[in-house]
Amino acid sequence: MRILHFWGLLSAATLAAAGKHLPPRNYSSHDYYAIHISPSTSPSELAAHLGLTYEGPFGSLEDHHVFKAPKHQNDIVDDARQELKRRRRKREIGAEFHPLDSIHFTQKQKIKPRHWKRSIIPPRQERAGPPVTDAIRQQREVASKLDIRDPIFEEQWHIFNVKTPGNDINVTDVWLQGITGKGVTACVVDDGLDYDSADLKENFFAEGSHDYNDHEDLPTPKLSDDRHGTRCAGEIAAGRNDACGVGLAYDSKISGVRILSGDITDIDEALAINYEMQKNHIYSCSWGPPDDGKTMQAPGILIEKAMVTAVQQGRDGKGSIYVFAAGNGAASDDNCNFDGYTNSIYSITVGAIDKNNQHPYYSEACSAQLVVTYSSGGGDAIHTTDVGANKCTSQHGGTSAAGPIGVGVYALLLQARPDLTWRDVQWLTVLTAVPFDQPSDWTKTALDRMFSHQFGYGKLDAWAIVEKAKGWKPVKPQAWFYSPWMHVKKEIPEAGQGIASVFQVTEDMLKNANFERVEHITLTMNVEHQRRGDLSVELISPAGMTSHLSTARRDDEAPLRLHRLDIHVYQRPGNLKKGVFTDWKLRLWGECIDASKAKLRPIPTEHDDDDHDKIDDPSAHTTSVVIPSGTAPTMTSLPDDHPDRPVNQKPSQTLANGGQQTTATTAIPTSTASASPSENFLPNPFPTFGVSKRTQIWIYGALSLIIVFIAGLGTYLFIARRKRLSNSRDAYEFEVLDGDEDREDTGMLGAAGAGAGAGARRNRAKRGGELYDAFAGESDEDLLSEDEDDQGPYRDREHQGYNEKYQEDDADAGSDAGGI
Repeated sequence: MRILHFWGLLSAATLAAAGKHLPPRNYSSHDYYAIHISPSTSPSELAAHLGLTYEGPFGSLEDHHVFKAPKHQNDIVDDARQELKRRRRKREIGAEFHPLDSIHFTQKQKIKPRHWKRSIIPPRQERAGPPVTDAIRQQREVASKLDIRDPIFEEQWHIFNVKTPGNDINVTDVWLQGITGKGVTACVVDDGLDYDSADLKENFFAEGSHDYNDHEDLPTPKLSDDRHGTRCAGEIAAGRNDACGVGLAYDSKISGVRILSGDITDIDEALAINYEMQKNHIYSCSWGPPDDGKTMQAPGILIEKAMVTAVQQGRDGKGSIYVFAAGNGAASDDNCNFDGYTNSIYSITVGAIDKNNQHPYYSEACSAQLVVTYSSGGGDAIHTTDVGANKCTSQHGGTSAAGPIGVGVYALLLQARPDLTWRDVQWLTVLTAVPFDQPSDWTKTALDRMFSHQFGYGKLDAWAIVEKAKGWKPVKPQAWFYSPWMHVKKEIPEAGQGIASVFQVTEDMLKNANFERVEHITLTMNVEHQRRGDLSVELISPAGMTSHLSTARRDDEAPLRLHRLDIHVYQRPGNLKKGVFTDWKLRLWGECIDASKAKLRPIPTEHDDDDHDKIDDPSAHTTSVVIPSGTAPTMTSLPDDHPDRPVNQKPSQTLANGGQQTTATTAIPTSTASASPSENFLPNPFPTFGVSKRTQIWIYGALSLIIVFIAGLGTYLFIARRKRLSNSRDAYEFEVLDGDEDREDTGMLGAAGAGAGAGARRNRAKRGGELYDAFAGESDEDLLSEDEDDQGPYRDREHQGYNEKYQEDDADAGSDAGGI
């Protein structure tokens, strides 16, 4: 009997504290490994077995630990696991438990490309207008009532706009109610935070802060460009004083986690992204992959695990709030759906508008964008705190500045309603965002809400969201529904045409999943294409709303293997690069029917999508069709007694009125097509039967077997008749036929009928075996696994090692193709 060691009983708080006090990591001299092991396994014993040094528990990720070793070219842990598998295949050791069997996940850490700060934007000329004296007077009256004496308050147009009245965050009436962020802590994950600034020191929360670049307790800015985090923090929580201006939640606490000022790995980022998740309530993330129009990057599996853990366990189970800046790459043809941080269902993606409510040339558009707030453009930028004891800036901008304004509003929201879950905050954001009169692709959703890829559901309004929250009933726990993989395997046509693939979601499916109404729709899509920048993907709702999930990017020359995007697929006209739409999988996320039956989503693993080559239910996979130019697919939906939430977010998110309940809907083209000429198994005039090439192979194979059987049976009856006639004429001839020739005929018949005639002569039995083998692999099961690299079930122990080899190869291929 194995003993449960004490580390399996550590609390989440103890683990988090342990993660905070991990020894500093030196990536120039050592390699580091993140390993998930069984709770009954001693990490120290595992370290001794592998020749590693045990550093400590990972933090909030249960049973995850950090180990180190001197710099080495190979992956020590993976090499040891592969060697164990090899020895077991060769029967050098038995199948009894080995310490390496306790490893569920291992990752040797690599230095990550640095995230881009989303703040540096070239200034543009402003067209000056006459002063609005009435607005200035109103602004000063508010400042007097709230005792705001900050010297640059009158310059903070995003709080109270006196030049274009109404073009601001609409927060002063919230402050007048005494809602100023008390009791809420926002954590700025960035390049540091100047906690000695007169604007921030009173609200600084040291316990929620850390430096993962220099491995110190406090996030001290040290580099010449370490200003970004301090400026973002000032927007959120700069106090009322005589330093600079005020933050949106000027009585909230502010902490900092430093990750953008040096090289980090997934370990560092995962620890940072949910640091002190019971004390830090909101995470402000004004960074992401490069906004260069050619990068596609997603969080690593450790970071994804950390984020899921935070939304499930953070804030005492109500979930941490993640706010991400949309990105500044619009002028480079970039789209925030190519950023796996902003298109996560767990984040609120915030874009920018300028003081005239216009779209700045830099702010990226995408279906994952939920809302916009104010930032630089139109000749001005955000005025806030800067690094220095008493220093201000008037040049903070980009979507970097928009995101923290959203964070400040959410701090006010959580003071008013601390019981809100992370999903409630998303609901309230959508239901209270304010559309505005600017040209864009505004579309009315089934909920009667307007949505634009440039502006999301509109601009964030502090007063509206707080008022809506006062009577809000929190949503029930999360539910989800996963479809099987839809196998398409068709060449992608040019724009004007598209590929559609059919899967129908029924009410029974959703009831079985305890699923009542949809909040997010995501699709995972496998595509092989020579040039990713030529690919466009759209999702069309039953109401006809189109979400642009992947847009063409002029500078994106990368080949594409797997793309978590979705699902009317085409490429640029006149494009010489080709690609194949392989398969896709639908995921619905929403509210459960029965809260008592709700379960937490399992923590994701690196193998979640490795089964995409497997066909679970062939009846669920209908023929994919190419939609001709100018033809829209007919859409149908499930019965729906209430207005539906618009399809658009993460990559496509749909949200509904909080007082109403809806059933999920899905875009379902009702027309299907027969197999095209290029899909014929045999040339004309042989019919296709209106089915796929694979099914044609099965049909023609079955017909061939029937023909062979009838021909064989006819031959046998003819020979038998001749023998009977010979026997009636001459008994001597019968004795001759009873010799070798007769036995050979009998042997051939036995082989053809049963695969090997037990009484046959060896030479004829061998021939019979060849005839039987000619039909091997033509069963339904083999045909369904054709072209899927599926080795099929093995029937004896002789092939066990060979089967294991292919399973390992398949796992590796799934992992390689698994990036977002």
